[in-house]
Amino acid sequence: MQANRYNFITVKQKTKTLILTKLPASVLTLISYASIRGRDSEEGAIQRLLNPGRIASIKAFTLDTGDFPASIVLNWVNPRHSLVKNGAYVVIPPEPNSAQIIDGQHRVAGIKAAIQDDSHVGDLELPVAFYENLDTRECANIFLSINTEQKPVPRSLVFDLYGIASETLVDPAAVRARDIATSLNDTPNSPYYQLIKFPGSPRIRGGIALSTVVGAVKPLVEEKGVFDQVGFPELERQKLILFNFFEALRELYGQHWAEKSNAFLYAAGFTGAIDFLKNRLIPYCNTHQSFKKETILRALRLGPPSNLILQADVKGMGGKDAPKQIFQRLVDAFSPASAQPNQTAL
Repeated sequence: MQANRYNFITVKQKTKTLILTKLPASVLTLISYASIRGRDSEEGAIQRLLNPGRIASIKAFTLDTGDFPASIVLNWVNPRHSLVKNGAYVVIPPEPNSAQIIDGQHRVAGIKAAIQDDSHVGDLELPVAFYENLDTRECANIFLSINTEQKPVPRSLVFDLYGIASETLVDPAAVRARDIATSLNDTPNSPYYQLIKFPGSPRIRGGIALSTVVGAVKPLVEEKGVFDQVGFPELERQKLILFNFFEALRELYGQHWAEKSNAFLYAAGFTGAIDFLKNRLIPYCNTHQSFKKETILRALRLGPPSNLILQADVKGMGGKDAPKQIFQRLVDAFSPASAQPNQTAL
């Protein structure tokens, strides 16, 4: 393969200079490589071992969509051939292992795998940023600036965008969970009416982030998940089960449901409640062939107001401990009734 010329621009940022160009995927995957920290002794070894699952996902994305607007960041280290800049062009010698990957190793590996399935992917143009002959410390600084200072978007925004993005980019279970979250938030008689925090919604004390709701509900609604296992793959039935469960909790709380002391109006309470629904209540209701609110109420004994589960009960607990405490309190209040089977499932 002959060396080719590519248009480039120079970018100066305080102490470092880089060049920006575009390369065909076939050239990028040829010249670049990952130098692994703890395995490789050369300067610039900062990468971790590759995750096969991510490679497979990026391969599928490349073959289907192939949108890669963010630059692959490389450190040119070829001792025999430097990058030659001539006016508006840079000459890239097509030699393997010429440039360490500072950022984008999974993208490069996934694209390389896609080329093996479809050679036309090799023509895909990709933005590339080149540094030259950086040492390990400098590579680490750039890697950290990308992966810590330039923080990813909040998960709630990601899940919200699933509602409008192309089907090839979305997680179907997350989309279903988002639909349920939207219904809980937008239905006037819902126990969580206007209490789920979508991107751009007004700030409120308490309430539950969209990312929390989606993360908790996803295991229920994913393919072969809990709802699938009990024969309820349809969105409307899944929504109804969740509504019945939370309406039962609201009825047990009575006038105290809307109070800011109610643990279920916060992330830990919602997550713990969904864990209880998944692990205890759905098997119980499925056995009794009824997911009605009345069936759920017969199985819960929260008792007088003094025994309600409050946010103060989990104050100071860690992110994982608080939902576990809510779950355990619900388990303690769980008193399965010996009701006769009810043929009306919902």
